[in-house]
Amino acid sequence: MKKRQFLGAAALAGGVLPLAATAAQPPKPAAGPTLLTVSGAIAHPNRGPLDPALDQMMAKQKLGFTAAHAFDFAALLKLPAVAIKPTLEYDAKAHRLHGPLLLDVLAVAGAKIGESSKLVLRAVDGYAVVVSAAQARAWRMIVATHLDGQPMPLGGLGPLWAVFDPGSAPELAARPLAERYASCPWALYHIEVQA
Repeated sequence: MKKRQFLGAAALAGGVLPLAATAAQPPKPAAGPTLLTVSGAIAHPNRGPLDPALDQMMAKQKLGFTAAHAFDFAALLKLPAVAIKPTLEYDAKAHRLHGPLLLDVLAVAGAKIGESSKLVLRAVDGYAVVVSAAQARAWRMIVATHLDGQPMPLGGLGPLWAVFDPGSAPELAARPLAERYASCPWALYHIEVQA
């Protein structure tokens, strides 16, 4: 009998499974182009540190991390989607937005979130806002992937938008429409989780 067969049979006979079969598999890297990178207090990275030569936009915006979780469009579409229909500040019309809850996206990355945790949401143009995990939960903030049933293009409000319906948030509903979306960066591409 070959040594491998013997060791495998002995392990099965003893009720012991090989370690590789019982260990949790590490998250797979994004298969398509990365649209969203989550860094900071996370437990499930699928990419290495920021590379100043290859991660030019992040480097120019002074980001830094030793590991992160990268999401492509397909990974975001696998998550349960939530639909909202807010009146947008840009045309004062109601539009249907849908995508996964922001906190569900962060859960995939293994975000270590408490009620006092802060989330830094950053857009491609450098616009950044800080929202608390409690706000993201109360507002039911989503990472919108679609607007009125269509994927959002880069150069418009997408391809991703961290957004919620401010009309359903009492502290924002009374404000003028132009002031309701300050915490909602469109063209979202990076989230830093601060535990």
